[in-house]
Amino acid sequence: MSEEYFSDGKIFADKEVLRSSYIPENLPHRKEQIASLTDVLSTTLKRKTPSNILVFGKTGTGKTATVKYVCNQFEEMARTCNYALIFINCELFYTHHRVLSYLARFFNKRVPVFGWPTDAIYSEIKEKIDTEDRYVVVILDEMDKLVTKEDETLYKLLRINSELNKARISVIGISNFLPSSELQDQRSSLGAKEIIFPTYSTDQLKDILTERVHKAFNYSALDDAVIPLCAALATKRNGDAKRAIDLLLMAGEIAERTKSKKVVEEHVRIASKKIEANSTVRVVKTMPLHHKILLSSVLMLTREKNERYFISGEVYYMYRRLCDHLGAKPLTQRRLIDLISELDSLELINAVTVNRGRYGMTREISLNVPEELIQPVLFADYELKTLSNFSIKALK
Repeated sequence: MSEEYFSDGKIFADKEVLRSSYIPENLPHRKEQIASLTDVLSTTLKRKTPSNILVFGKTGTGKTATVKYVCNQFEEMARTCNYALIFINCELFYTHHRVLSYLARFFNKRVPVFGWPTDAIYSEIKEKIDTEDRYVVVILDEMDKLVTKEDETLYKLLRINSELNKARISVIGISNFLPSSELQDQRSSLGAKEIIFPTYSTDQLKDILTERVHKAFNYSALDDAVIPLCAALATKRNGDAKRAIDLLLMAGEIAERTKSKKVVEEHVRIASKKIEANSTVRVVKTMPLHHKILLSSVLMLTREKNERYFISGEVYYMYRRLCDHLGAKPLTQRRLIDLISELDSLELINAVTVNRGRYGMTREISLNVPEELIQPVLFADYELKTLSNFSIKALK
């Protein structure tokens, strides 16, 4: 067949290779992390109690894919064992009650949606799991959404092996953020191994994309400049491999819709603008309330003071005033520092630590996304609607 046949309207060979659910047969540049995960999980084959694992790294560093890859491989190795693998996305199951109810249903134990305290559900799960000699891996993706001082359920789950006689459990917690102050206070007693996933370099992203392209696209469907451009753009987003792969997918879809013979740089640039806007809106929409109040504080300071940056004290003062207005209990300044770091990691704000001489160390905080993009999203939240017509003067 001619090259034209493959190119004209035949961009994709298999789109699924570019989906987030796809787990490749090979994970480039993650040998060290794969080895660490395998080492911890393999202890169960020796009939030993496994450690918990806390996985940290920014978005798009291959954390979830690597954990699933290793667990799938381990499942093949452990077919002779009584083995259960439970994956829970904490963006969907974002309370301790929901997580425990999901675990209960997995082990055929029905619990009411409402009415049961988490301690009661935890006790039921513990009893059900320990009825036989088995090994259970519980993967908590986006685990940071469950970390609070007020609820000890997560920490009980991480320590559950001390309460079991027959079964053994390994909890793998996956987080986009380095340990919060609450988790740092507790982790010494959790018996957990930490595995850090560094961001990818441009060359590493090129390797990842090249492997996907061979399966995802038809022959000669990509211009030679596409992979380097996708890798370069994703490098600016903290070496985000997911962003690079999403760029490839959307650029291919744009080329297909416009009936182009191949994917070129212009398709990637159009895709980048669309993904940037969509990603920001999606992240802001799904953030917890206090993240939104904090971001609203920076937004309102930027909008009304018209300054380039604000010190952390100003932002904390504005945050407390907004909490007062909304009837929300403000977080401590220590906890707010964690939230500032999280918003900085999400690139919604810039937070730079500076030395102000005799005034000590502080952070200079500035908005990192267009006001017109996030303001409608924030104030569309029914809990924040009353802020839409407020000014800083009105809060004094």
